[in-house]
Amino acid sequence: MSEEAVRFEGVSKRFGETVAVRDLDLTVARGEFFSLLGPSGCGKTTTLRMVAGFEEPSSGRISLEGRPMAGVPPFKRNVNTVFQSYALFEHLDVRGNVAFGLKRRRVARPEIERRVAEALELVRLTGRERARPGELSGGQRQRVALARALVNQPAVLLLDEPLGALDLQLRRQMQVELKAIQREVGITFLYVTHDQEEALAMSDRIAVMDAGEVQQCGRPQEIYERPEKPFVAGFIGISNLLPGRTEDGGVRLATETLCPAAHDCAPGTEVQLSVRPEHVVLDRASGIPGTVAERIYVGTATQLIVELDGGARIVALTREDWEIGDRIAVSWRAEDARVLR
Repeated sequence: MSEEAVRFEGVSKRFGETVAVRDLDLTVARGEFFSLLGPSGCGKTTTLRMVAGFEEPSSGRISLEGRPMAGVPPFKRNVNTVFQSYALFEHLDVRGNVAFGLKRRRVARPEIERRVAEALELVRLTGRERARPGELSGGQRQRVALARALVNQPAVLLLDEPLGALDLQLRRQMQVELKAIQREVGITFLYVTHDQEEALAMSDRIAVMDAGEVQQCGRPQEIYERPEKPFVAGFIGISNLLPGRTEDGGVRLATETLCPAAHDCAPGTEVQLSVRPEHVVLDRASGIPGTVAERIYVGTATQLIVELDGGARIVALTREDWEIGDRIAVSWRAEDARVLR
């Protein structure tokens, strides 16, 4: 069996004059938790729908487990989809919802009973078999939808913003549960989200998409610590993006300050310098001078917005007691800065 669960080869999707997905080349490994991350309209849901067979590529090829999917209808693809809306049958109880697909495939009754019981135990709904969807909380309804998809033992589970309708606390709880379930069952998860924190917390790898194209693909730490493009740096978490031009020894900012940063660009190249707030060093004298403009307590630290003397603003995280109006200096290590073009 192929070690590749899903492969995209030069896949594009057009709707009239609009290009929703452009020249997508990606490989998702078997057993991987792979996320498509990006803002609304970036093409991630269209990509998922092409895997499911609800949309056909305008060009290129999609393969599942090494088998090309061109012309294969959705019901003949070994995938299942979990939607944000749950899409449960309100007239069926929990057991009926989970067993629905197996009954359609005429699986033997004893096998249905066994697999439904296993799926409900996996999502911690044993004992709620006779409850109707209207009697369940949002988190429980999402668990039913997940069990209904997993019970069919798909090669790939497609998840389209499945936690988007849940409140923050429940969403974080479900993130932990989803990752644990995926690890236990070993099924490939192809997950669509616009939530950066969600993707970073759960994924083995992430493809960051914008305007129908993958801007960067890699492990969560790589995406966060080593963004390759300004869009990725700005979209994943908080990043200070400062315009400047390269010189020997660093990048000269618009404030005319020369900052340490490793780069391989020719001198005089216009770039953006990316520095994460947690890497900004605060001092009273050593660094780029500025003034504390805002301070926001965020629980584990205080977020400072520093207005540099040259007019730019930079965000820093600290546990020290700086006050609005304090004079301050900011700096960072060369290895903590990324030069982006």
